[in-house]
Amino acid sequence: MAQRDLRLLGAWFSPFVLRVQIALNLKGLDYEVVEETLNPKSELLLKSNPVHKKIPVFFHGDKVICESAIIVEYIDEVWSNNALSILPQNAYDRANARFWVSYIDDKVFIFLCLHSFFNFAYSYSYYLMLEIIYSIQPLL
Repeated sequence: MAQRDLRLLGAWFSPFVLRVQIALNLKGLDYEVVEETLNPKSELLLKSNPVHKKIPVFFHGDKVICESAIIVEYIDEVWSNNALSILPQNAYDRANARFWVSYIDDKVFIFLCLHSFFNFAYSYSYYLMLEIIYSIQPLL
C-alpha cells in the first residue's frame, strides 16, 4: 500500500519517469503512480507543472517537485537516512554524476527522439549515437 503523501505523476513509456521510479525503489519507498495520458494533458499536470507542462511530477505531501534529475536529488536528500545513497557523498564525485545525468538528458534523449519519431533524421541520429559512444568510451 502506497503512502498517501508520495505520488508520482507520469507515463509508463517515459524514461524520465522510470528514473524517478528507480530512485524511489532504491530508497524502499511506497508511492502511488498516477498515470498521465498527455493527450490531452490533464488538469493535474497543467496545474502542477505550469512552466514546462511535462512529466514526471512528484508530490510529497503538499510539496510539488518537477524535472526527473531534480526529483531524484530531492529523494536522495530527504530520505538520506536510508542505507543506500543515490548520489556520491563526495562533492567532486557528485558533480561528475550530475554532469553525466545532464549529458544523457541532452544527447541520448535527442538521439531517441530523432531515431524513433523522425525517420528522415536517421543519419543524424546515427551520427549522434556515434558521438555519444566515442565520448564515453574512455570511461568504460
